[in-house]
Amino acid sequence: MSPKPPVWAYSLPTALLLMAPFDILASLAMDIYLPIVPAMPGILGTSPAIVQLTLSIYMVMLGLGQIIFGPVSDRFGRRPVLVSGAILFAAASFCLAASSTAVPFIALRFLQAVGASAAMVATFATVRDVYADRPESVVIYSLFSSMLAFVPALGPIAGALLADSFGWRSIFVVLGILAVLATLQAQLRWHETRPRRATLSRRSFLPVLRSLAFWTYTLGFSAAMGTFFVFFSTAPSVLIDRAGYSELEFSLAFATAAVVMIMTTRFAKRFVARWGTSGSLARGMAMLLLGAGLLSIGQVFGNPSFWTFIVPMWVMAIGIVFTGSVTANGALEEFGDIAGSAVALYFCVQSLIVSIGGTLAVIWLRGDTAWPLATFSSIMAVVVLIAQGWLHDRDRLRT
Repeated sequence: MSPKPPVWAYSLPTALLLMAPFDILASLAMDIYLPIVPAMPGILGTSPAIVQLTLSIYMVMLGLGQIIFGPVSDRFGRRPVLVSGAILFAAASFCLAASSTAVPFIALRFLQAVGASAAMVATFATVRDVYADRPESVVIYSLFSSMLAFVPALGPIAGALLADSFGWRSIFVVLGILAVLATLQAQLRWHETRPRRATLSRRSFLPVLRSLAFWTYTLGFSAAMGTFFVFFSTAPSVLIDRAGYSELEFSLAFATAAVVMIMTTRFAKRFVARWGTSGSLARGMAMLLLGAGLLSIGQVFGNPSFWTFIVPMWVMAIGIVFTGSVTANGALEEFGDIAGSAVALYFCVQSLIVSIGGTLAVIWLRGDTAWPLATFSSIMAVVVLIAQGWLHDRDRLRT
């Protein structure tokens, strides 16, 4: 059997239009929901801690589900995993729109996350299959980051407008409709890219877990994504509850951080070319530390506001882009023959660190202050820089 996958004949723009909706929907299911988070305890008749669980469980299952679907996609293919996950996501979204109590709502968020995780791992495994050894790899990861930056920019605004005009249930109806449309397009145009040798591979997760490069770059990705997770977990309380913003004002302020990400992403290819993968990661961590310092100063000497909470996040948003542009290639470079499993582990580890570490930061520290964000980001950035130092020392000894 040939180890080469079928040729992915689409141009880069066409491929992005085909693949991006699934990655965007996985993120949109988080961000479009944010403006109604403060109101959900009353809607569901539960506590704010349970509503926080609906955010956290989504992140946990987004990662854990990929441990299952990564190897499944290596064995049975990317296409069936993608289509099945997208159908589950759509069905769970429609059912969420019909729910009205906490327990079914949490269970359906769990199923929505399982569907999103299957679609995500199939999408990124396809990217790895097709573009790993092509110069478009940096471009496509940067473009994915750029498009995903639109989600936190527009998602909360769209959620606020939908909730104001049609009620909170319309948010989940829209997610379901978008998932159905993306699935129909995939049914017609998405063909299999899995290398045939993957069906014969008996390799486990162990080679991935033993890789210092995998851990260094996966921790970097976790630091970047976790920073954004803690930001959107605390931003509604900081800006709506304490600073007195309306839902639309909150959404517009929240969107400015994503706009900074979009603007930075425009130059991501230039950054990577100049600094390399390792240099881009180091600079990303430095920006997270700088942003955490500014948040701490604002928390101690100021009141919750756009200038003390959102502007420091602009600095951190730049670091998120620096980091996200290089971590996938850095973590997965050695594992082309088991790309599905490696991608699954990459996202699983990231999701667990983000959901558990980020949630603990929000719960243990005051969730209506800047401390959870400043603490999580600074600790993770320091850990990544230490791991990167070990990786450099190891590589130097080998040469």
